[in-house]
Amino acid sequence: MNVNIWSDIRCPFCYVGKKKFEKALSQFPHADKIEVTWHSFQLDPSLETQPEVNPYDYFSKIKGIPVSQAKAMHEHAKNAGKEAGIDFNFDHSKVANSFRGHLLIQLAKKKNLANAMEEALFEAQFISGKNIDDEAVLLETGKSVGLTEEEVKNALVSDEMAHAVAQDGLMARQLGINAVPFFVFNDKYGVSGAQQPEHFLEVLTKSFEEFSAGDKGLQIISQGESCDTDGNCD
Repeated sequence: MNVNIWSDIRCPFCYVGKKKFEKALSQFPHADKIEVTWHSFQLDPSLETQPEVNPYDYFSKIKGIPVSQAKAMHEHAKNAGKEAGIDFNFDHSKVANSFRGHLLIQLAKKKNLANAMEEALFEAQFISGKNIDDEAVLLETGKSVGLTEEEVKNALVSDEMAHAVAQDGLMARQLGINAVPFFVFNDKYGVSGAQQPEHFLEVLTKSFEEFSAGDKGLQIISQGESCDTDGNCD
């Protein structure tokens, strides 16, 4: 059974959602029969990479809120991260466009390395404070999960990978997805946001029971903490 996940590597709740889903999957007795497919979703395709800009100042500017409020909103995400086993390092995170990172995810999908690539890019963005739009960082990250330097360099200029990113975005729009993370179980049940592992496990169980029925038609059955295309994360 397939679980499709739309995610942006600049979205902290996408990282939280990944960890909570993985915890649920580790408790699911039929985990070996679950195929996870990662899909690219850019919350802000027009974002200009500015690694020298303070992340709180940047968020304050684009949201039109005081820096103190921006820090408080990040503190909320940090607390959610702690619950999921993530030690977010927002103080050193870089303002960087995620498109080229998504190019590597598309390449990794072809080699059954997408999950490892998602994890490595999340760590680079949110823990190591690296610029995920920098070629040297992407080369290092790609090689860390098993891609070759040549493969990474080719992916960063590949029309095929760029088309795959665009197709994932188009599919999301067709499904009405405007916030991530977003999970679709068995092409039927849609779960929005970083839900608790218990809820993911419940949906896994229900959808797997219906797996052989071929029942289609997306239903959004729950919503949790996520980031939307207006830059709101809650």
